[in-house]
Amino acid sequence: MNTTQNFETGLMWFRRDLRVVDNAALHLALSHCARVHCVFVFDRTILDKLPQTDRRVEFIRESLVELDASLRQLSGRAGAGLIVRHAVVSDELPRLAAQLQAQAVFAARDYEPQALARDEDVRDALAQAGCAFFTCKDQVIFEGREILTQSGTPYGVFTPYKNNWLSRVAPEHLAPHDSTPLAQRLVERPPEWQQPVPSLGDIGFTVTNLASLKIPTGESGGQTLFEAFFERMDDYHATRDFPAVKGPSYLGVHLRFGTVSIRQLVRIALQRQAAGSAGAAVWLSELVWRDFYFAILANFPHVAGRAFKPEYDAIQWESGPRANELFAAWCEGRTGYPLVDAAMAQINQTGYMHNRLRMVAGSFLVKDLGLDWRWGERYFAEKLNDFDLSANNGGWQWVASSGCDAQPYFRIFNPVSQSEKFDPQGKFIRRYLPQLAKLSDKAIHAPWLAKPLELQMAGVALGQSYPQPVVAHDVARTKTLARYAVVKKSSVPLPQI
Repeated sequence: MNTTQNFETGLMWFRRDLRVVDNAALHLALSHCARVHCVFVFDRTILDKLPQTDRRVEFIRESLVELDASLRQLSGRAGAGLIVRHAVVSDELPRLAAQLQAQAVFAARDYEPQALARDEDVRDALAQAGCAFFTCKDQVIFEGREILTQSGTPYGVFTPYKNNWLSRVAPEHLAPHDSTPLAQRLVERPPEWQQPVPSLGDIGFTVTNLASLKIPTGESGGQTLFEAFFERMDDYHATRDFPAVKGPSYLGVHLRFGTVSIRQLVRIALQRQAAGSAGAAVWLSELVWRDFYFAILANFPHVAGRAFKPEYDAIQWESGPRANELFAAWCEGRTGYPLVDAAMAQINQTGYMHNRLRMVAGSFLVKDLGLDWRWGERYFAEKLNDFDLSANNGGWQWVASSGCDAQPYFRIFNPVSQSEKFDPQGKFIRRYLPQLAKLSDKAIHAPWLAKPLELQMAGVALGQSYPQPVVAHDVARTKTLARYAVVKKSSVPLPQI
């Protein structure tokens, strides 16, 4: 909601927009308030449920250090900057607004169900104190019901959505929000709150391997990654599927926490596409997919717990002790399929997984192991640095064939042929499964097919140094086709909005 009303004092609440450049909510607050304070709340409602070592919390903390410095530099006041609290946000924010005598709080919109419920609680508490709450669009180009079919309904298929999106996007959707001319309205914090950003220990967390992974944080980190990607953007279409190649942008975590502006990324992608760059065109499609999944979550909220296509909820997944054993093998990278196991080692060690591998590992869980896609969705939610409910849910429903525009249920990835096609020399596998490093380029994709002498020469003892396959792909494929047969017997219409 935008406002034409002006206020003496406002409070800018940073959330998924940890930057000062092209920040829509910051610009809105500065445009409508004579004085603006800035706050970030480590919300205990979320943090108290996390393990003490969480790379995302450290990423946020390091990004806040830079954000605090950027706000002080922008304002030109040493005492300005970021007020950082560690509390239950629905209690703390109204209390803070009252202490600062703020008449309005400003924030960028969040779209996840829990965030929407939280914002309603905050809005109600602020209203009781006579304080307004305004939100604006920042992390997407189009939101909610802005892109609809000719009949006025939300899209459930990507390509027509994308075509409409591309026909609608205009300079005004991508214009940056420059807060520099209004920066003098950023005021000094009360003296007792002129404290540095709390350490991880202060909020009950421990240091992770974020620094050793060399994951750049903050707005400067996002720009550094984007500048590096710009140099190879034109080749993105040719390199993006090969996990051993530096093809992706690696901007997922920066998009997740708003340390880059989606408007900047789309502007440049469109410019490069217009100049004839095939790589930029494919990368732009990925950014549109991001908007699409946000729209799916907003318009079909049942996807947060159930299949987008209701008939897929009738599928009977594996259960019991054997299912639990298979799930543990998948989580721990012990399936006996090297590309799958290397992918799981990557996410477990780094919090990142290459997009092609997300499809391969996800398909293996659902269609080779016969396990509920929601198990994998939850595991990725725990592990991914760039976890985003809408994209994670959309990706998992895609591999399960239960989602919008998903692969047909009878199209089942073969983990060996995927490995041979996208990691032909086994470079990625060797990086994450060093125990297989001495196998030939051919044998490394399916060690159980290698000759005993080659295994011995490579120091590989199947069942000891590396596991035998937990399932046979051909057998699993037959079971999957039978499992999904229930889908053909029912055709339940999507819920009407």
